[in-house]
Amino acid sequence: MSALFTPFQIRSMELKNRIVVSPMQQYSAQNGIPGAWHLVHLGSRAVGGAGLLITECTAVSAEGLCTLYDTGIWNEVQTEAWKPIVNFVHDQGAKIAVQLWHAGGKGSTTHPKDGMKPLAPAQGGWIAKSASATPINQHLPVEMTIDEIKQTQEDFAYAAKNAVKAGFDAIELHAAHGYLIHQFYSEMINKRTDDYGGSFENRIRFLTEIVQQLRSVIPKEMPLMLRLSAVDYDGGTHGWKLEDSVKLAAILKGMGVDFITASGGGFVQVDQTIVKPNYQLSFATAIKNKTDLPTGAVGMITDAQQADEIIKDRKADLVVIAREHLRDPYFALHAAIELNETADIPWQYERGFN
Repeated sequence: MSALFTPFQIRSMELKNRIVVSPMQQYSAQNGIPGAWHLVHLGSRAVGGAGLLITECTAVSAEGLCTLYDTGIWNEVQTEAWKPIVNFVHDQGAKIAVQLWHAGGKGSTTHPKDGMKPLAPAQGGWIAKSASATPINQHLPVEMTIDEIKQTQEDFAYAAKNAVKAGFDAIELHAAHGYLIHQFYSEMINKRTDDYGGSFENRIRFLTEIVQQLRSVIPKEMPLMLRLSAVDYDGGTHGWKLEDSVKLAAILKGMGVDFITASGGGFVQVDQTIVKPNYQLSFATAIKNKTDLPTGAVGMITDAQQADEIIKDRKADLVVIAREHLRDPYFALHAAIELNETADIPWQYERGFN
């Protein structure tokens, strides 16, 4: 049997295989409400055989949006809209996690088709808040007050409660890619001099307090996962480093985080010469080996043999696949056939695979 199609358990959640549909923003929501596009996007990948699907960045408040077209889960209407999507994914034998998120200083941004530029107040824009008033790309955010920090942490907890109501199997905290949580733990952005800035312990405080709150409001058996930027890709000068990620992962494990997807970057342009198959795999491997925390590998994982080798060689526990799932919603079914496994093809589609 291929390693890729062995089951895997995270707390009480058992996955039928090691293939994960990575969070991918669709910029297709209105008022934070997921709709038909999201049902088809996530549903087709569940039909396609993936073991776990993770929603796109899902905001915990209106101020946490990046664009006006992102999904949210801060109110009842949004929570109810997620339910049929969750139910359909479950009907296909897959699990689904919601990725809770706050864009922070990257918020109030135009749609990608309009260049992802700062959104003017006349267009519905708002004041983006961050750990510090440090420029992020074209954005000039305002430093959050302590009261705003506490309110945002409460927003994460409330969104987690809504995720439970919607029927999600797990929660993933988005702590990567230059968004709010990352803005706090990275010295590239965080210039605070209070309890939330300066030392390593202070810079991770915003995150660890969120983790504490989430673990206190979600069921004990519900997995709490996290996406982390393992490095800042700043050349190792002032930014977050892999050894910081290993240290943080060990702390989070002790607090009840069950799984980490190890990504990277978010503030600077990644040197394209390093972007090649498995270019971030070593991050997942280092965290896994040094903390015994299960990890997900992400970044240029595009074919079945490659994915299977990652699991077989114990470099990571799951493969978190993004763009290949955009190209091929049925990646998992095709991978099963390629690896001589029994593909769990829906009966409605059997003629297309025979």
